Amino acid sequence: MFSPRATETGFILGYEGGWYIDDNFLLGYSADWFNKNYVDRKLVDDYNEFYGNIYSSLNELRAKTNLHSIPLMFSVNGSWPVAPKTHAYLTGSGGLEILLIFYRDYDNPNDSKFQGAFDFCWRLGGGIMYELGQRSDAFFEIGYHSSVPSWTYDVRDIATGKKKTFERRFDMSGIMF
Repeated sequence: MFSPRATETGFILGYEGGWYIDDNFLLGYSADWFNKNYVDRKLVDDYNEFYGNIYSSLNELRAKTNLHSIPLMFSVNGSWPVAPKTHAYLTGSGGLEILLIFYRDYDNPNDSKFQGAFDFCWRLGGGIMYELGQRSDAFFEIGYHSSVPSWTYDVRDIATGKKKTFERRFDMSGIMF
């Protein structure tokens, strides 16, 4: 489960690998994928503030977003035994957050557009791991992920001729389980 501030809560899938330096220290890497279809409430508020609430339902359509988040990170994990076959561990990671965003066109909200955004990301976490076999473990982990990719774009209201630059910020910071 992942609960970034930019979207509603959803599932995140990932793969982690690495190389043991010794029995309790691992240098690793990870690749994750998080996908969410949602209405960007902050963008709706920005549109309503600039153009007025008369377009509120249209602005909700304009703010529909399909977001794919792909953090690619390097990590360091340290663990120590707390009981037979059980280890506690701490992990720290840093890398690149890639967002693939499919959003609605402002002038023609029925059309979808694509934009990519990038940012540095980091993650801190900890957990408990139980050894099931020589090459398999079961674990529970809680962590905090931080990243805020963004991009800017200009919008001109056809009716009034007003032009405004909007910044789409995706605060992907949040708790992970």
